[in-house]
Amino acid sequence: MICIFLILLALFQAVMVDYLHSSPASYQLDAGTWESDEFRAMELGEYVASQGRLDMEVLAALMAEHGYDLSQAESLDCDVRALMAAKPAEFEKLQAAYETIFGDLSYFPIPQNEAPGEPDVSYEDGWGDGRTYGGERLHEGCDIMGDERPRGFYPVVSMSGGTVEKVGWLEQGGWRIGIRSRSGAYLYYAHLERYSRDWQEGDEVEAGELLGFMGDSGYGAEGTTGQFPVHLHVGIYLRTDRYEELSVNPYWVLRWLEKYRLKARFSG
Repeated sequence: MICIFLILLALFQAVMVDYLHSSPASYQLDAGTWESDEFRAMELGEYVASQGRLDMEVLAALMAEHGYDLSQAESLDCDVRALMAAKPAEFEKLQAAYETIFGDLSYFPIPQNEAPGEPDVSYEDGWGDGRTYGGERLHEGCDIMGDERPRGFYPVVSMSGGTVEKVGWLEQGGWRIGIRSRSGAYLYYAHLERYSRDWQEGDEVEAGELLGFMGDSGYGAEGTTGQFPVHLHVGIYLRTDRYEELSVNPYWVLRWLEKYRLKARFSG
């Protein structure tokens, strides 16, 4: 009887693996998934974005099962073990990509202002919108708007710990700073009014450390300001098999981070 049971169990597992290889969820999972537009859109949706610390195994399985769009998801129920059994190498790679993005994120980049009567920042999903300065291109980040207050008003803190890779003037980004998080993502903060200190490439940064202040620098020679409203451009980039820097949409990442805002008091 035991032998018959083991044979039946093996047959059942084989059938399930074959089914999963041909199912819509598994079809969405291959070695190049993390370079796809669907993955890069980072559609966490309201329910998942409202969660606390995310389990990357669960997130990878949810995304694969839902075609990388969790806008309609209402639970965290998913078959992690089945997907891992169906395509273990591909699943591991997808999970690692989410670990790279979320693994060291700790804080929303603009603290919550405790000063009474001061307006908060706002932002929308503008990833992929058209831009024309410097030639036709697509927007590779999310703009956190602070245009109700002058440049230099809103402090900008590091979303993660990591190492400064790039700092200084960039024509399109103005005064910018790029930090490689300890989990491997490149986090880009642009259009600053000024830095909090004389940052140098190779400097170590702690999560929540003050980087500088929101501004409107860029789109011209060094020191240019006033070409657009005051805001912080946030970009998130991955190193992949084919790309040195591949942007992913920061919008839903920022929505998830909103619950982790530092508190400060600043006024004009």
